[in-house]
Amino acid sequence: MAKTASAVYVCTECGNETGQWVGKCGSCGTWNSVKEFRGGGTVTAGKSKQVLQVAPALVTLSQSTDTPTLDRISSMPEVDRVLGAGVVPGSVILLAGEPGIGKSTLLLSIGQAIAKTVPVCYLSGEESVHQVADRARRMGITSDQFSLASLTNLDQILEVLSVEPRPKLVIIDSIQTVYDPALPSTPGSLVQVRETAMRLVEFAKREQIALILSSHVTKEGTMAGPRTLEHLVDVVLYLEGDRYHVLRMLRGVKNRFGPTDEIGVFQMKESGLETVANPSARFLSERTTNLPGSVLTCVLEGMRPFLIEVQALTTATKFGYAKRRAIGVDTNRLELVLAVLERRVGLKLAEHDVFVNVVGGLKAVEPAIDLAIAVAIASSVRNKPVDPKQVFIGEIGLTGELRRVRFADRRKKESERFGFELVAGTDVNSVFQQVLGSNK
Repeated sequence: MAKTASAVYVCTECGNETGQWVGKCGSCGTWNSVKEFRGGGTVTAGKSKQVLQVAPALVTLSQSTDTPTLDRISSMPEVDRVLGAGVVPGSVILLAGEPGIGKSTLLLSIGQAIAKTVPVCYLSGEESVHQVADRARRMGITSDQFSLASLTNLDQILEVLSVEPRPKLVIIDSIQTVYDPALPSTPGSLVQVRETAMRLVEFAKREQIALILSSHVTKEGTMAGPRTLEHLVDVVLYLEGDRYHVLRMLRGVKNRFGPTDEIGVFQMKESGLETVANPSARFLSERTTNLPGSVLTCVLEGMRPFLIEVQALTTATKFGYAKRRAIGVDTNRLELVLAVLERRVGLKLAEHDVFVNVVGGLKAVEPAIDLAIAVAIASSVRNKPVDPKQVFIGEIGLTGELRRVRFADRRKKESERFGFELVAGTDVNSVFQQVLGSNK
């Protein structure tokens, strides 16, 4: 005689669990989103569909250190830089980014690089095998160790990956399309994304298979996005950039096996994503010199210095409220710099609309870019260009003083490599006297 396991009611939107059914979720407020879920499934007397696993024995710290370290799997140079010398077997990597930014293209390129040494399996839930193969041919990818499949059922995925010979790297594009038929929610919901990811992570750890999960997010960061998965995985990578520009930045925000906040630079071409060996030269390749409002600065991403161009444009305000717009720069940081310029330097910015842009699509969030923003704005207001060979680095305090920035020697070395020089000063006024002359 069969007996039914106790039921749990789960919201398919936010994952909130209750002991009884309700019409409106008490956590997210969504109507008709609570579904019945029997965690143990149907259990027959004396038999259960769930197989109990024997718990592993405890290991002391000294015994664990005797275990040989796993050899990393080398991939693309810029990807290895972000990961920290390659992919660790048994690790789980989350690659997130906005739709259309190039995640699938990057995953195919990574798979091609790793398939030169070990077997790779690419599982697509958004495209058919023929569509993936057609894009691979356009990118020039051919390998006998690169296998494809179009699967979304989690049970089928685990069954395919358990067949010998097993791949050393599994790519799932994307996790939002994978579903567990035992869960009472649609693919892409928070419950499905979380539960399927947990089972895939457990499988990868047990079998020592490297796993890459692709996940798309919106600018608002939906609930089914990577925020739900960040604590489950070992590495979190974000692919950033403007789809209307060719440059893409791969940023590491979490890494249990290497550095965090590292960045890799790629260039989108017809053949796929290609690594940019010299990012500073690429960022400055289209620079026009001797124009007001254009200055150079050196930002640090991880341990890597980049020379970038900061542009500013100021125009007379035609309406009562002056506009402040920034691309690639924190708007709050821009407001702080404008306040210092008006109070400590004497620029009448309340009568000007101010627009600031970091050329190339890079997002500069560190305070070291403050001085470059200030000089670019002052140059535009006075309609006076600065020396194109000068580089401006410094954090501006509220009293107008310039504070030290981290790894100043690396920034100076990168600037001198291109024939530029850093502009030194103790406060904003002293720098302005050097590069723009008198405040009058």
